[in-house]
Amino acid sequence: MPRVFDVGRVCVKIAGREAGRKCVIVDIIDQNFVLITGPKSLTGVKRRRVNIRHLEPTEYKIDIPKGASDEEVLKALEAAGLIDYMKQPVKPRLFMVPTQRV
Repeated sequence: MPRVFDVGRVCVKIAGREAGRKCVIVDIIDQNFVLITGPKSLTGVKRRRVNIRHLEPTEYKIDIPKGASDEEVLKALEAAGLIDYMKQPVKPRLFMVPTQRV
């Protein structure tokens, strides 16, 4: 079974103030957290640590090294022809369901 959340995978944030915006996974921290970037100049998503439950993977993947800078991510997005795709916000398909506190 292939890994869904791998370095270079384009994802959509489904939770938080940046919900509906696209981002790229830059590094895998552990089994629950990844490091993402928009980059901010392109999509408005800052480089930050995110729980994978707050991400929805897309079918797109770019070729970047682990821990790539925002400039390297931008170059890879341009090479893949995904600049216009990244600028368009989307309505995420998955929605976080709040858990009830007992």
